[in-house]
Amino acid sequence: MRKMIKKRLKILKKTFFLVKYNISIKNNIKPLIVIFLFFPNIMLTQSIDILYIGNSYTYANNMPQMVSDIALSFGDTLNFQTSTFGGATFNSHSSNVSTLDKISQKNWDYVVLQAQSQEPSFSPAQVANDVYPYAQILIDSITSNSICTEPIFFMTWGRKYGDQQNCQFYPPVCTYLGMQNRLRESYLSMSFTSNATCAPVGISWKESILQDSSINLYTSDNSHPSIYGSYLTACTFYSTIYKKPSLGSTYIPVGIDSLTAIFLQNVASKTVLDSLNVWNIFNSDFSSNIFVDSVSFVNMSSNYENVLWNFGDGNTSIDDNPHNIYANDGFFDIKLTAITNSGCLTDTITKSIFVTSPLNINEVNNRKVIRTINILGSESLFLYKPLIYIYDNGSVEKVIKYQKD
Repeated sequence: MRKMIKKRLKILKKTFFLVKYNISIKNNIKPLIVIFLFFPNIMLTQSIDILYIGNSYTYANNMPQMVSDIALSFGDTLNFQTSTFGGATFNSHSSNVSTLDKISQKNWDYVVLQAQSQEPSFSPAQVANDVYPYAQILIDSITSNSICTEPIFFMTWGRKYGDQQNCQFYPPVCTYLGMQNRLRESYLSMSFTSNATCAPVGISWKESILQDSSINLYTSDNSHPSIYGSYLTACTFYSTIYKKPSLGSTYIPVGIDSLTAIFLQNVASKTVLDSLNVWNIFNSDFSSNIFVDSVSFVNMSSNYENVLWNFGDGNTSIDDNPHNIYANDGFFDIKLTAITNSGCLTDTITKSIFVTSPLNINEVNNRKVIRTINILGSESLFLYKPLIYIYDNGSVEKVIKYQKD
């Protein structure tokens, strides 16, 4: 027992640092991350309405209420309703009066779609015939009710020992990993095809099992979630919906010790937030390549329709991957706003860059050139043009150099 606790503490130390580091670097708000972890209720609060459509994998242990309680512990309000009944498929939900009525009941912020646990793991041809068409019917019902609603596909988990019931018909599902891989493929395919979000619950389960298999996420049937499995699922949903870590939540279900709860929070947070674009979670992000006064921007946003750039010097752009030339040197705040769902949802990220303007190449001074590089950043012997002169006083100069014959 003591060895298990030490192992879990070691994993927690490592994953805690990674979650905090990744988020702080991404958003340039390291002090806020520290405050968030210790004083969660001072963060800006959000109120969200969500509808869960699924079956026993969703309603087991009242998982939707867990998500709401995690949100509440951070000062957020999550109102939810459910349309869940045992063994339900997308096919059965697509023609179920109660489900369709609930979809049209209000303008939901999110509608979660969870398929029958086995169907998405079947062969690609069978999934294309038995799952995708009915998922699309549900998506169409959601968007026709409100274009502002974001659908979330609930990627479920593989059974503990694979799907032995269907193993003889489709060998890839004979093992847990084989079944999990097929579920991942099918749910991501539905998400990207429908421009929807994917909640990577199954991957959180996979990571938890890999890091500490002593935490049994399953009930005795090796299929349904235990209290640990449902809590890990809820933590994953919280991070998917709010794009914030569940790490630090004071809500811990009865029956789960605090050390295990923190471990599960960490796994869920890292799984979601380290790979937002992989799960097609709506998010704005970018990188930049600076070449003296010329900057190229690479849009790394996900699940968006349009973007708006503000380069911090009065110039803007709506191009995906724009280019901007700065007239002056200094620090500039670059703001990227991603837009989706016909303008209903926006997400903005701001990063600061430093730009050096070209110096007057005719200026007479006592500087000495200590290094010459070409546009590729390599040392140059005047074989390329233009060239970059680097001087002993730290200044940099872009020069058009023509090689003599």
